[in-house]
Amino acid sequence: MAEIVLLIVFVLTTLLMKVTRGGYNFALSGRIAMAAMLVFTAIGHVLFTKGMSMMLPEAIPYKIELVYLTGIVELIAAIGLLLPRFRVMTAWWLIAFFILLLPANIYAAVKHVDLLKATFEGNGLSYLWYRIPLQLFFVSWVYLSAIKKYGMINQKNKNT
Repeated sequence: MAEIVLLIVFVLTTLLMKVTRGGYNFALSGRIAMAAMLVFTAIGHVLFTKGMSMMLPEAIPYKIELVYLTGIVELIAAIGLLLPRFRVMTAWWLIAFFILLLPANIYAAVKHVDLLKATFEGNGLSYLWYRIPLQLFFVSWVYLSAIKKYGMINQKNKNT
């Protein structure tokens, strides 16, 4: 669902920029979309705390607190992506964050965690065929929209 939020917000902001600014700024649209997705997923950390805590191995203490903390990290990253001064640093931290989350997703798949229902009746290992490429997609999205230098199309203001 988060990826749907990402894509919808990207399309809407891209079109809005074309109408309001007379040109496209795909990188800015990408950052706004990623920020929206991060806010969406941070809300999930509050709504589905128990299920998300089940994604962590038994050996990890303070699971609930860690779920809340990662939600806060996502909110901070959403803000950081939109602030030019912090954009690149935030992007690198976010890429590391996405990579560090992958083991939790693998563990959850192995244990068949359904984070929405907070049960061990999820899709299992087949979910990884979707999740691993999705995680790489998120990493690429952040890199291309916040780190890699792109010029703007039909736009005079190059500061965004």
